[in-house]
Amino acid sequence: MKKTPVFLDSLVTNMLRLRAICPFSWRVFQFRPISCEPLIIQMNKCTDEEQIFDFIERNKAILSEKQVGCAFDMLWKLQKQKTSLLKNVEYVRDHPQFLTLHNLATNKFKLMNDDTLVNVLYVTQQFAGEAHDPLVEALVTEAWRRLERFDIKLLSEFSSCLADQRLYFSPLMGKIADIVHRNLETTQDLSSLSVLMVNISSLISRHFQQQLVNKTELLFDTIDSSEVNVAKSIAKFLRNVRYRYQPLLERCNNVFLSNVDHLDLDSISKILSVYKFLQFNSFEFIIMAKKKLTEMIPLCNHPASFVKLFVALGPIAGPEEKKQLKSAMLLMPEDLTGEQALAVLGAMGDMESRNARLIKRVTSVLHKHLDSYKPLELLKITQELTFLHFQRKEFFAKLRELLLSYLKNSFIPTEVSVLVRAISLLPSPHLDEVGISRIEAVLPQCDLNNLSSFATSVLKWIWHDDMYLDNITVKQLKLLQKLDHYGRQRLQHGNSLDLLWKELKSLKGNTFPESLLEEMIATLQHFMDDINYINVGEIASFISSTDYLSTLLLDRIASVAVQQIEKIHPFTIPAIIRPFSVLNYDPPQRDEFLGTCMQRLNSYLGILDPFILVFLGFSLATLEYFPEDLLKTIFNIKFLARLDSQLESIGGMDGAQQQIYKMLAEVLGGINCVKASVLTPYYYKVDFECILDKRKKPLPYGSHIALGQLPEMPWESNIEIVGSRLPPGAERIALEFLESKALCRNIPHMKGKPAMKKRHLEILGYRVIQISQFEWNSMALSTKDARMDYLRERIFGEVKSCL
Repeated sequence: MKKTPVFLDSLVTNMLRLRAICPFSWRVFQFRPISCEPLIIQMNKCTDEEQIFDFIERNKAILSEKQVGCAFDMLWKLQKQKTSLLKNVEYVRDHPQFLTLHNLATNKFKLMNDDTLVNVLYVTQQFAGEAHDPLVEALVTEAWRRLERFDIKLLSEFSSCLADQRLYFSPLMGKIADIVHRNLETTQDLSSLSVLMVNISSLISRHFQQQLVNKTELLFDTIDSSEVNVAKSIAKFLRNVRYRYQPLLERCNNVFLSNVDHLDLDSISKILSVYKFLQFNSFEFIIMAKKKLTEMIPLCNHPASFVKLFVALGPIAGPEEKKQLKSAMLLMPEDLTGEQALAVLGAMGDMESRNARLIKRVTSVLHKHLDSYKPLELLKITQELTFLHFQRKEFFAKLRELLLSYLKNSFIPTEVSVLVRAISLLPSPHLDEVGISRIEAVLPQCDLNNLSSFATSVLKWIWHDDMYLDNITVKQLKLLQKLDHYGRQRLQHGNSLDLLWKELKSLKGNTFPESLLEEMIATLQHFMDDINYINVGEIASFISSTDYLSTLLLDRIASVAVQQIEKIHPFTIPAIIRPFSVLNYDPPQRDEFLGTCMQRLNSYLGILDPFILVFLGFSLATLEYFPEDLLKTIFNIKFLARLDSQLESIGGMDGAQQQIYKMLAEVLGGINCVKASVLTPYYYKVDFECILDKRKKPLPYGSHIALGQLPEMPWESNIEIVGSRLPPGAERIALEFLESKALCRNIPHMKGKPAMKKRHLEILGYRVIQISQFEWNSMALSTKDARMDYLRERIFGEVKSCL
């Protein structure tokens, strides 16, 4: 038998003495675990919050920083396991033992490891009741101190905590963006990177944005096809930076399509919102989403979930589903919240639903909460109610009063712009001198977006005051001059295409102030050497919307496409071709340009969205370019089966068309000698049609209608007449009245669509007379007699070009 070592005998003797002297201390020492493992195991066995709180109360004196972190984690895990209706965040937050846990974390956070620190910060924010929780502030400060040593996963989690606090523009988020930039080349975790991309998107340069997109494309194949959250984050990033990058959107869309059975209402709602914002069309996803959302209609009984369903499904629903949604919304027993009413109103606008009962219910809630809405929300309310033809004077009076109140106290250019735009949409859009002074005060700080918005609003006031008050003030005209001055100054002082494009890309070219349009095009021409394979698609799309024919810019776009085609993604090709089609322009190397573009796109034709493909075919047809591979793809039974487009119904005529119709009836000798809104083969709609015999005398149509009596709406189709044989020497005439948008804004050059329509009508056997709005409304044709003479000359005399 071995002897016990002397030092062990001595140790046991001393411990027994200590137990005799300090029995209380011994009890504490005896039952405190050597490691934290047993306590964590006990916590993991808890099945509800009460068990965790009892555990905290019993062990608060001995909990380590790791165990404190585990307690926070368990509380949040229990919340995540519950449905939204059963969550009890307030109960947990107000429990006395949660305060105990909160205090323990305050005392121990510096001892926590990095993972525990960030996790405690996240959970604390989920339960936080105060706007400025001292523990949250302490945890953020400590995390900032450790930031450089965080790995990318932890960095993404911490950035999400900052995002929850709306700290998108903080120096700390800027520091995170810098770390991401420095480590981008070695980053391989797309799941974490995609979250970081969303959170730092407000702070990145265009160059860094492109680097992130390129890295995402490289890493996309490393993620599993079931990684829906990663795809959602990437799509959200593209929305945040306003970048409709088709290749990445298509890849994200494929992930959504392959996991559509696992998508819940919230996910579908967010995906549809991103697609709408970026104007990305996915026919397959919409069909699947529509089916899944329709199945949810009888299952959504809670107001919050039903409103989300209404907003997601309404704009894509068929007539029957829309009827179900509206009926269910009207039968909801509870009142909507202010936020829900605003969401429903937006969906009604998208649905073009003017259901009087539903509008009344929604606006009663809006009226109740009107004081709580922010300026941007008030603008949305004004836009939607104007579109839905809502006309309650008391509501608009309160809305106007509230907008003016906000305006008098606002000094932020974007906010002032939003408020002014909302006021300009009201039934009485007049702005007093205080409002005009507020605009003038922020002009030096305005970007091109703000200036464009102000110009549009001021022009509306001038039009309204001139129309209804017969009064245009000097102040309004001076304000227009100042807007013009600051706009020119901003364009002339721009020192790079990137900075200019950051302001221009969110603008619609056709809404850009006329007085600044030429200066804007000149600025783009100044930087046109900076147009390259990265930005050519976006700039081409913008030029398409300006209606301004700049041959220099279009030639540069064609040159970039030819020289850098291998670097241009195939899905960008349709956008590059579009301005040439819209503006009806052939570049010097036309055949090489179009041939190179189609060669790049040919192998991708089968996977392009059907609507994009048909639109591409239309664009090329306006340019009289018909590539064989494209035609074979479009006129394929399988492809045509994917298209679910239907011919839109033909509407009636407006007042001006009615007036022209009567004039033509007089000129031609009777209303039975002219047809309006004629539908031709291949579904072209012709404004007016008549037939002249070989002696230039009008031929009446089959049914006789008395002069002055207009036919019923909608107008009878003329398909069978166009297809019939005319008497020898007779000719069929199509009269087309061209709106201003049919011509380029800077020169009287006809755009591609009306030019192609004229060619096709001529192929169908028509003699086409196109009359521009400028000519019809000119001083020379200011009287009825002058217009009648003009029509006689165009129909019976020699045809002279009006363009």
